[in-house]
Amino acid sequence: MKNISDLYSKFLESSGICTDTRKLQKNSIYFALRGDNFDGNEYADQALEKGALLAVVDDENQKGSSKVIVKDVLLTLQELANFHRKQIDIPILAITGSNGKTTTKKLVLEVLSKEFKVKATEGNLNNHIGVPLTLLSFTAELDFGIVEMGANHQKEIESLCNIAEPNYGYITNFGKAHLEGFGGIEGVIKGKSELYDYLIENDGLIFFNRDDEIQVEKAIQHKNYSIGEKPLSDCQVVLIDAQPNVKVEYSNLCIQSKLIGSYNFKNISAAIGIGRYFSVDKDKIKDAIEDFKPEEMRSQIIKKNGKEILLDAYNANPTSMKAALESFKQIEGEHKTVILGDMFEIGEDSIKEHLHILDTCQHLGFENILVCGEQFYKVSSEFENVIGFEKTNDLQKFIEEDNSKISSTILVKGSRGMKLESIMDAL
Repeated sequence: MKNISDLYSKFLESSGICTDTRKLQKNSIYFALRGDNFDGNEYADQALEKGALLAVVDDENQKGSSKVIVKDVLLTLQELANFHRKQIDIPILAITGSNGKTTTKKLVLEVLSKEFKVKATEGNLNNHIGVPLTLLSFTAELDFGIVEMGANHQKEIESLCNIAEPNYGYITNFGKAHLEGFGGIEGVIKGKSELYDYLIENDGLIFFNRDDEIQVEKAIQHKNYSIGEKPLSDCQVVLIDAQPNVKVEYSNLCIQSKLIGSYNFKNISAAIGIGRYFSVDKDKIKDAIEDFKPEEMRSQIIKKNGKEILLDAYNANPTSMKAALESFKQIEGEHKTVILGDMFEIGEDSIKEHLHILDTCQHLGFENILVCGEQFYKVSSEFENVIGFEKTNDLQKFIEEDNSKISSTILVKGSRGMKLESIMDAL
């Protein structure tokens, strides 16, 4: 096979792309990716035995007519995805940001699907492997493709943009996420803004939050469409309430969502604004937002045993944690319990950021606070009303033994690795 166009011809004959032999479908093309603890080349024969059309490998010792030997399997996957993107030539909207990417993506998908044939990134396939796989799942019959882009270091968004070649882009926010990889908040702003940079260089359109001064500064001089509460916004959306569900006003319509927390207001606003830009009927926008249900463990309300639990344990960073606490404060109820798990990938400021979160809890007046994880445990002793545990299991046992410490309204939030959903049965 001489070049990427030859491989693309085989791709068109195939049933799709596979990178895991356990999920392989017959007649798919297997890409033998390498990882820190595995080498996909070792499974190439197994993939072919299971019915793969081809196996793309980068181990020169691999033999067989159904194997395509390349210099770098990952690079070949990315090149194939970009080649496919050029062939289908559909409008692509890229979404990145520190918080709210997935929720915003899903909301935009629901809104645009009211008028168009749209497909979006599935699950968390938003990195250097996931974006190519997403693109290769798109077809020329689509009216739009929505690509979520995640990143934890500089130049990653730039690389993903060069693969996906988006025509439109939206950054949810610049928050304290992946500080270790980006090198601080300024690094986050620079890294996420690589999406803006690409769109500016390629005459794309920037959707941006008019209420965010940093976004205004970076986008206002270029082709743009603004969304926000300010009257100057091209699409004005106003927050009415978040007690706990977010209610907004848009174009003289009141829209009552199933999402909780004022931090979801910007995610909803983005979907409304993008829908309006593409001329989706306002009543259909209202229906899409009101019908949307949050994913499991993302701003999810669970009622059990006379308790109302706000489970937000899919991920956490200092920005999203602070926003969740402030939103929880606004919810009605005299007695509340805050249960927090460690925030990951913060770097050298980790202790300071965890301490700051507990300071925030004090400032907001929360009296009943339980925390778990190495970082929170280290700073918990500095506060009389904070009970700390090193591990989630220790927290779970404590709750099982003495549920009297838990009030009827509870916030549960932490990084995915803390697996805080495991305490739900105890609550």
